[in-house]
Parts: sequence; structure tokens; C-alpha cells
Amino acid sequence: MSAEPRAGHPTQVRIHLARLTANLRLLQELAGGRPLWPAIKANAYGHGAHLVARHLAGLGYRTLCVAHAAEAVELKQAGVDATFVVLSAALPESAEACVEHGLEPVVCTAEMVEALSRAAARAGRRVALHLKVDTGMGRIGIRPGEVARFLERCRELPGVRVRGLMSHFPRADEADKAYSRAQLEAFRRVADATTREVEVRHLANSAALFDLPEALFDAARPGIAVYGLAPSPSLASPRVCELRPVLEWTTRITFLKEVPAGTGLSYGHAFHTRQPSLIATIPLGYGDGLARSLSNRLEVLVGGLRCPQVGRITMDQSLVDVSALRGRVATGDEVVVIGRQGGEEQTADELARTLGTINYEIVTAIAHRVPRVAVE
Repeated sequence: MSAEPRAGHPTQVRIHLARLTANLRLLQELAGGRPLWPAIKANAYGHGAHLVARHLAGLGYRTLCVAHAAEAVELKQAGVDATFVVLSAALPESAEACVEHGLEPVVCTAEMVEALSRAAARAGRRVALHLKVDTGMGRIGIRPGEVARFLERCRELPGVRVRGLMSHFPRADEADKAYSRAQLEAFRRVADATTREVEVRHLANSAALFDLPEALFDAARPGIAVYGLAPSPSLASPRVCELRPVLEWTTRITFLKEVPAGTGLSYGHAFHTRQPSLIATIPLGYGDGLARSLSNRLEVLVGGLRCPQVGRITMDQSLVDVSALRGRVATGDEVVVIGRQGGEEQTADELARTLGTINYEIVTAIAHRVPRVAVE
């Protein structure tokens, strides 16, 4: 295994690179011969942007998607050789960084394009842009009817080139694809009208790769599926079952104690033991991304068994009732929050269901202080 700094910490996230490779192979098959531009924003969906970016570059992926210019600059400075598409709307003040580092920002305002043009002129460079069209996401982007005028303004400005045309699906992960198909048609009309003006048109996300193959244009931008997690349980394609979760989240027992019945545990004594209990302490809390709202609702895997977390989850430590393992458990033993141990497995989707959220939030919430360790 190779690791980022702090690998000696008992709590860590293991990143299985072979699974990552297998997921990309599946997604590439679904995309046909079209290039994939994997999304590695938000610390590669919590998986460790440096580890993931280096591995993807080693697999030959040369275009990666991030949310903000700062994410791309950090990876560039770390030596990741790739073209970075910056997906989120940015303020004009980020134009200098985009030009200096050769980033390809997504644009939807004249102010940003003008700032990029000025920065490019000062640097004696040319910057490639991706024009975002709002076909129904309702977040950022210009309306389809404004595209022609926007492109005309871009042509008037020196130092900028509109390389891509893009949009985004808000409902492609739903069983009913009617809205997404209406979006697709709106985007297709714009794309057909600008074929000679842009080099690459891209719309498909993870869900579309599985369930909307007609949304494949010149490139696809998979996100959550890269990491072996399904965009939603509503996808129709049976091939989603071939995804392999890349991330495991583990820690180790640092303390064990026997307590009598009726003992209050952790802040506020929100839990009291009902019988004499063996309680384990683990160095994992909400400061590491384990939601405090999981308190007394979480199970973890110890010794191949599901054991209940008890008491309030604190910033740096939590408690687990390991009474069922008396005589078979010791300090230093592994505890699995996400992953497999023995015949048991706990997934990010399971934690998401408990919290009433989605797997995206579970993995992206894992704190940066938790080391990501690459399992080769």
C-alpha cells in the first residue's frame, strides 16, 4: 500500500485502485469510443484527489473535471499532467489562475469571458472555454436562445476560444426519463446549430452512461460511478451492479473497558447500558466526517460482526458496544465503517439510508485529516 501523509493514523480511508480501474473500464465500454472526463471534484468525491488523479493519469485519462480553479491548481502544482475543466461558475478574479495554469473554465457570463480575454492578452496566451447551457437544471448556464449571441460576443474577444458546449442533467437518475429526454432534445438543437463553432459537446453524466445512451455526444463526464457507487437505486440498467466500491473506511480500537448496567456513556449520557457491557473506544468522530446524527443509529464491523455504536459521537472519538466479542477482541483490532469484514459488509448507501441522504454526501463528508491510503 502507498499512502498520503498521516498514514500512521489508526483511522484511514483505503482506496482500491484495481476497483477504480475496473469501474473506468466499464464506463469506457458504455461510452463506446468517446473520451471520458472523470470528475474528481470535492477531493475526488472524498476518495483523495491526489491519489485518484495520479492513477487516472497513469491510465491515460488526460482531461479531468473539478469544481473550482483552486482544486486544479493544487493538482497541477503536485505534478498531475492533465487538462482540467472547471465546472462551477467562477468570478472574474479567478481568470488569472485559469490562464496561468492552462485551465478550461466553464462560462456563462460575459463578465467572466471578458476577464479571461484580458488575462489571456496580458499573458500572451489563448484560453479554451466551455459554454454552459441551462436546459433545465436551473443552476448555472445561459438559456438555449441566448447561445448564438453569446458565441458572437466570444468571437469578438481576443485570446479566448469556445472549445466546448455543455449542459447538465438534474433528473437522469430517476426511473422516468421524460424530463431528461426533453432536456436532451433542447441540447441537441443547440448542439446541431453550433457544430462548426465548438470542438466538443458533452452532456452525459454517470446516470446517463447507464440509462440514456442517446445523451452521448463527443465526451462524457462520469462522477459518482467512477468510484463504484450508483447514482441512485432507480437506474434500469443491470450493468450498474458491475460497479465496485473503491473506498473502505476503517479505524482501530484504542481502548476497552467493562462497565456495569446503567452506565451513562459519552456527552449528555444519551445512552445507558442495559446490562454489564464491554465498550470499545475508536478514534473516529464528526471531526473525521462521521455524522453526529448517526449517534446510537450506527453499526460498525468488528471481528466480522455488526456491533452497535453507543452514546453520542464526539468530535474525535466514538464508542462501540463489543460485548458480543468478549474474549475475542483487543485494542488494535480493526473496525470497519464502510467496507467488508468477514462475511459482513456495510456500504455508503446503507449509511445514506440511515441519514436520509445520498451516498455522495457520505463519502464527500469524510474529512481531509483522514489519510487516504492507496491499495495497489
